[in-house]
Amino acid sequence: MNIIIDIGNTRTKVGLFEDDKVVFVDSYRKLEYNTIFNLVNEYNIENGIICSTSNINEKIKKYLQSTLQYFIEFDSSTPLPIEVLYKSRNTLGTDRIAAVVGAKSIFPKNNNLIIDAGTAITYEFINDKEQYVGGNISPGLEIRFKSLNYFTSKLPLVGKRDKYNLIGQSTEEAIVNGVQNGLIFEIDSYIDYFKEHYNNLKIIITGGDSDFLANKLKNTIFVDKNLVLKGLNNILNHNINKK
Repeated sequence: MNIIIDIGNTRTKVGLFEDDKVVFVDSYRKLEYNTIFNLVNEYNIENGIICSTSNINEKIKKYLQSTLQYFIEFDSSTPLPIEVLYKSRNTLGTDRIAAVVGAKSIFPKNNNLIIDAGTAITYEFINDKEQYVGGNISPGLEIRFKSLNYFTSKLPLVGKRDKYNLIGQSTEEAIVNGVQNGLIFEIDSYIDYFKEHYNNLKIIITGGDSDFLANKLKNTIFVDKNLVLKGLNNILNHNINKK
């Protein structure tokens, strides 16, 4: 069994996999050593991988390195089961490429557009030849709300709302409508462009705001909250098989 640890900007997700099957998933504001120790022992974990956009708990990393049969700290030098055409792979976020690998493991014979709606919104494209072509990065919902408050003297800090309109009739409504409609129009425009230029296209959305955004889009979209974990598990198994 594999343990998969994805350390993001605000939360850490931990998944346990038996082959390609998800056995356990949980999310933590702060990942504690005892949490990992208990999971490894309860589930008899043999292999593991860590992907991080921030600092890794050294105690946890050293424990996994010394305990597991096979362990990877995922970085730009880690062998991948896909071809990467990105020009600066050493600056490519590990969570971004993991989401791409996850999409390809689900839809291996399709062109795939992957949208990760987290702190940032990322758009990634992998073609039906298993080539990661590249992607774009845009501010996420929370960043957009906070930036309007931070960079102006009078605009209040508000957050996302399920109920909103096209035109606001108060300042708060104007911010909510502007931010949420702006992002939804942006995502739909990306999807429309890729649908026009690529046949046999699958669109997948993941990340913390994926459920919130998915049912507001005009396009049909596949939601998978565990896409990055699935990609990391696929990368781990690829490297185990290469041994």
